[in-house]
Amino acid sequence: MCLAVPGKIIEVEERDGTRMAKVDFGGVVKDVCLAYLPDIGLGDYTIVHVGFAIQKLDEASALETLDLFRSLGIMDEEFGDSWGRAAAEAEQAPPA
Repeated sequence: MCLAVPGKIIEVEERDGTRMAKVDFGGVVKDVCLAYLPDIGLGDYTIVHVGFAIQKLDEASALETLDLFRSLGIMDEEFGDSWGRAAAEAEQAPPA
């Protein structure tokens, strides 16, 4: 399954003439193309589908949707539970 997942833009840059962003999906950060939403920017929430920001979203709706996805286990399904395992392992690892 491939969902349109909401996330928060935490960094914006131009790469090879294309606006790109780092988007935080409740702890998972991915690169996203902003070409379809030229007016979206840092701190905004967006719905992302297959690596493209396709719609601006208000914060309350984005957080509500992320909570729902988490409670249904959809975040693990969409991003793979290896993210959760890696985070848990990093928290438990002894200091270097």
